[in-house]
Amino acid sequence: MMRIRRGEAGFTLAEMVMVAALIAILAGMALPVAKYAVKRRKEVELRLALRLMRNAIDEYKRLSDKGMIPKKVGSEGYPPDLETLVEGVQLVGKDVKQKFLRRIPVDPMTGEAKWGLRSYQDEPDSTTWGEQNVYDVYSLSDGTAIDGTKYKDW
Repeated sequence: MMRIRRGEAGFTLAEMVMVAALIAILAGMALPVAKYAVKRRKEVELRLALRLMRNAIDEYKRLSDKGMIPKKVGSEGYPPDLETLVEGVQLVGKDVKQKFLRRIPVDPMTGEAKWGLRSYQDEPDSTTWGEQNVYDVYSLSDGTAIDGTKYKDW
């Protein structure tokens, strides 16, 4: 049986400092990766929310062009607002209400269910809504994406 002398048991101070330094270096490398992972997840959520609303607007327009939704003068067949997509519209000749969205999605960049809107009559880069109809939606965030584009330009 070997006996351990008092000075030989445990780790030395130099070993402890080296391990602490390695842990600090690894943690320092992980923080930027985690930061970009959160930002990337929010960007994916933003793209999904925009796609859902734009598909709902397109479906409303498709049914309007087929004559299943009555067109209002000057609307070009687009919905008057986002709430109409949630509340639904009465289809011509049917007893059912057609709903296009369950709810207005929350903008992950601003944390609110408020979106920038464009009418069919507005300029493509307009930041004000003409209130005739909803032709397109965009984020109200002034932030910049990982790829360098502005969220409001998506």
